Amino acid sequence: MSTLADKIKATQLTLERIAADFSPAVFANSLALEDMVITDMIAKAKLPIGIFTLQTGLLHNETSQMVQVIQAHYGLSVTEFVPDAQDVEHYIAAHGKFAFYESVDLRKACCHIRKVKPLKRALAGQKAWLTGQRSEQSVTRTNLHVHEFDAANGLEKFNPIADWTFDDVKTYISQHNVPYNPLHDKGYPSIGCEPCTRAIKAGEDIRAGRWWWENQDSKECGLHVSEQAASPTTQKKEDPHAD
Repeated sequence: MSTLADKIKATQLTLERIAADFSPAVFANSLALEDMVITDMIAKAKLPIGIFTLQTGLLHNETSQMVQVIQAHYGLSVTEFVPDAQDVEHYIAAHGKFAFYESVDLRKACCHIRKVKPLKRALAGQKAWLTGQRSEQSVTRTNLHVHEFDAANGLEKFNPIADWTFDDVKTYISQHNVPYNPLHDKGYPSIGCEPCTRAIKAGEDIRAGRWWWENQDSKECGLHVSEQAASPTTQKKEDPHAD
């Protein structure tokens, strides 16, 4: 079994290979624990890999503030890609702001607007992109590879810490004094948009707080699957979650 030291070395080599052979490459930083590990490695090796995040407009304040934390700690700029304002307005007008609670299709339609479409813009002109995904995170990521071809976006895709455990991630963060999202200390091992993420309870799976009202096998936003979410339907719905 590989030790954490082995995994760190392998990940460093992967990042160096990406910078050397797959430039231009960008890292999609979710500003969560796993992504801070990769950010730390990119920064320390001074690799020419750009970093961006998807600012959905629904992130926790703690998550949004990590952009400034990365700038202050590493001197690295994080480009923020936002959803098209008209897309958001049309979705809310047709379905209500919190329609994503009503069905998987409406939730994925929201993710499509706030994440998938901005991702397309972020990846334009790139040869490769990186993520902080790990294979143990969910049943939808069991067969995750370090290197794969992203047919949906037409470029190479790397998951440099695919084989790391959650304990590996936490140990690296601690040993290397890596700054991280304070929500992780408040019961949020996996962090997404604020309305779609809750703290988990003792004994729950680490992604139990993501889209907790859905079945486990549907818990993806569309960023990492070949079939993207369909556009919202046109029927307007009442918003039962409004103040």
